[in-house]
Amino acid sequence: MDREQWKREVWQPSVQRHAERRDRFATTSDIELEPVYGNGDGMPGVVPYTRGVQPTMYRGRFWTMRQYSGFGSARQTNTRFRFLREQGQTGLSVAFDLPTQMGYESDHDLARPEVGKVGVPINSLLDMERLFDSIPLDQVSTSMTINATAPILLALYVAAAERQGVAATALRGTIQNDILKEYAARGTYRFDVPGSMRLITDVFAWASEHVPSWNTISISGYHIREAGSTAAQELAFTLANGLAYVKAAVAKGLDPNRFGRRLSFFFNSHNDFFEEVAKFRAARRMWASMLRERYGVTDDKALMLRFHTQTAGSTLTSQQPSNNIVRVTMQALAAVLGGTQSLHTNSMDEALGLPTESSVTTALRTQQIIAHESGVADVIDPLGGAPFIEELTDRLEAAARDLMTKIDELGGAEKAIQAGFYQEEIHRSAMRWQRAVESGDATVVGVNQFTTDEDPMEVFRVDESMQRETIDDLEECRRVRDESEVTAALDAVEAAARSTDNTMPAILRAIERLATVGQICDRLERVFGRYRPSRAF
Repeated sequence: MDREQWKREVWQPSVQRHAERRDRFATTSDIELEPVYGNGDGMPGVVPYTRGVQPTMYRGRFWTMRQYSGFGSARQTNTRFRFLREQGQTGLSVAFDLPTQMGYESDHDLARPEVGKVGVPINSLLDMERLFDSIPLDQVSTSMTINATAPILLALYVAAAERQGVAATALRGTIQNDILKEYAARGTYRFDVPGSMRLITDVFAWASEHVPSWNTISISGYHIREAGSTAAQELAFTLANGLAYVKAAVAKGLDPNRFGRRLSFFFNSHNDFFEEVAKFRAARRMWASMLRERYGVTDDKALMLRFHTQTAGSTLTSQQPSNNIVRVTMQALAAVLGGTQSLHTNSMDEALGLPTESSVTTALRTQQIIAHESGVADVIDPLGGAPFIEELTDRLEAAARDLMTKIDELGGAEKAIQAGFYQEEIHRSAMRWQRAVESGDATVVGVNQFTTDEDPMEVFRVDESMQRETIDDLEECRRVRDESEVTAALDAVEAAARSTDNTMPAILRAIERLATVGQICDRLERVFGRYRPSRAF
């Protein structure tokens, strides 16, 4: 399809259905801009989506601007959410603390040192209501970075919305729900592999009927890259994990043409600017091709690789933290030029602690300046057609496909992770980079070159009293609920897990009766067992 045919058959009909941001796009010198430049098979909004998943891309609307937030207590995080919305954030992104991620009540002995430290603690429906107090859930899109306990947190969100009078069918957002990368790179797992995969596919099936606009998984390369992988490894391992989820869902009798529409991805945007742009383009093309080749998917929307991007936390430095503003800006620009649907920009002080309101505002303003002042959103895939970008896209795809062939030879993603293949590849790449920094072969400005003495900047600290507040709220939950109803609901969760029934209805009923995340996880663990790595790395 050449450019003129694309404009007639794809772009113009899309503009008629959904008006663009402006009637006319032009440079400051009044040079009128075409929606896209160059010809080729990969035109925007056309399978395999190399040049973007929507015909109008950012000429229609900007990417969703999110800032990942969560700390202290549900009330304190709610205050930050409301502040960010006032600053122009267009989507919420929830960080949960480690006990919530791993399914422990906040007063558990293992949980107490971590309550509220790296995210918000959520024990019960009452906490979820506090988290979204005065935030109408039919008017926001919410992303939740949660994996082992993802079905429970989705049920909490649905129940909180219903208490607001918002139907589940009106909800928009994403749960990460990607356990395979936890086993390989991040470590916040709870249940054994088969049980975790069962819960994930239960969410696919249940949400497609009850929460149809919800993205039921965000298949994540972000944490793989943060652990030290290369861009090619991030591509290969993420897409291989995605194929494993598709395989599990198909084996359960689900139609990939249907559930494929609600799959989403989450990538890292790192420092090598052009490689990152090429990585995003290659990811879209590879996913569409693989779903057609392996599963015969024919629905165009199910072939779309839609993704959220976060700038690379591992590149931030505690030395000269103001330099991180520049790093984040470059990484954010690469994500936009690569066609992301959603973006989080890290704050300059995140190598030191949780971001202050001032630094998180600067991070959000970075996105807004790129969107409104740079002009890069006025042309679709503006780097597409450049010989360097096109060849880099091809070569990244080839390198990723070679790795995926090795994963297939090992029996797929689950077996490759259990064999330690992912972990060994990531660790080797991380070690190569660390040695390059230590030897000076790789320059990190302000760390191994161009160093200066400077005064430390203000560091945000979580108020320790918030832990007591959270535990007091948990004790209140226990006082006000009917324990006999809770026990009966938990028995039903365990029974559903032991059967072939979908576990989500029983989990939702338990949530409505004020069962805690920890209690539900304890019952599921009785059935599914606890994951223990077979090898140490």
